[in-house]
Amino acid sequence: MHKYEAIGKDLFIRNREKLAAKLKPNSVVVVCSNDIMPTNADGTMAFRQNSNMLYLSGIDQEESILVIAPDFPDPKFREVLFVRETNEHIAVWEGHKYTKEEATEESGVQTVLWKENFEQTFNTILAETENIYLYQNEHIRNSTEVETRTDRFNKWCHATYPNYEYERLAPIIYDLRTKKEKREIEMMQVACDITEKAFRRVLKFVKPGVMEYEIEAELLHEFIRNRSKGFAYTPIIANGGNACVLHYIENADSCKDGDLILMDVGAEYGNYNADMTRTIPVNGKFNKRQREVYDAVLRVKKEATAMLTPGNRIPEFHKEVGKIMTSELIGLGLLDQTDVKNENPDWPAYKKYFMHGTSHHIGLDVHDVASIYTEFTPGMVFTVEPGIYIPNEGIGIRLEDDMLITEDGQFNLMGNIPLEAEEIESIMNS
Repeated sequence: MHKYEAIGKDLFIRNREKLAAKLKPNSVVVVCSNDIMPTNADGTMAFRQNSNMLYLSGIDQEESILVIAPDFPDPKFREVLFVRETNEHIAVWEGHKYTKEEATEESGVQTVLWKENFEQTFNTILAETENIYLYQNEHIRNSTEVETRTDRFNKWCHATYPNYEYERLAPIIYDLRTKKEKREIEMMQVACDITEKAFRRVLKFVKPGVMEYEIEAELLHEFIRNRSKGFAYTPIIANGGNACVLHYIENADSCKDGDLILMDVGAEYGNYNADMTRTIPVNGKFNKRQREVYDAVLRVKKEATAMLTPGNRIPEFHKEVGKIMTSELIGLGLLDQTDVKNENPDWPAYKKYFMHGTSHHIGLDVHDVASIYTEFTPGMVFTVEPGIYIPNEGIGIRLEDDMLITEDGQFNLMGNIPLEAEEIESIMNS
């Protein structure tokens, strides 16, 4: 049972076919679930499935293993899914777990076995196999020190089967996940639509004196009542100068008359993510300086969006956005020609006020997997999120939408979420 509506096995069948087509002959791929991570005593964190397991099977349950061996002589072992064997005790204490039939219905994998049978079955498959594809987290920003279930499996596999050729799954699956199927885009659109509902709710709620955490609570209420598990990532609700701290997540301050609030929030839906940022005036009216900076950020966002077209790449894109941002910062009196003339090319002058990237891939992961050197192609989804941060003025403004690259440009999955200053003011004051 999931909160979200069934995604449908067709997506996962198609994803496995795409993967099989990229493998060397006589290969096997193994993908493991994520662990349920401990907190303290007997406490655990909420379960979050391994994104590759979701992508290839839709199986949203711990202790599952997917094995794909497209060239195995016996068709029934070309795709095997292993799930936890359930019993009365587990059903009473933890709740329902997949039956074999349900696992097939969810994933489209015909052969489902209990996890106890894994080693014996894997051994059978390896007798006809030359290459073993294993996953390792190769995300460019991965810095975790925790050993995952996947890490433990890889160690066991190398130790038990040292004489096989080992291949990297990450480059292949990252490449596949970068380009979204129609059904994936539909899921992301739902996540964006839920985010819109929550933002409109907050526009009516905000006034001087409310606490940042009260806004967070309003958002969460709207997310969950629309079948989301909650926030796609830890939300940022930052009043005034707090917005100049890029990962401000305390959300503990009060919202003051005359300040702006920056909200970087998104709902997840069916494990697909939205990532939105909006900046609004606490009292419902931008003052002159706030409006100047707001409009500058919005102009940069619109010009950056126009460059999210097939054939462009992140490095070139970010360089061009930097030029646009530089001229806006000169217009705001924050930089002058001398600053620009003497800038360090590795850390240009504009970085003093806009120090992060403009876009990242988004999908099953908020910072989705993909090489930053991949050319943009239709079906990729990017954020676009310029910002200007002026600590000594207590102003931090970032605006962010999620854009689908299309054949002839882009489509804004957040096109219905209020963005223009006038529209935000008019909703807040209605």
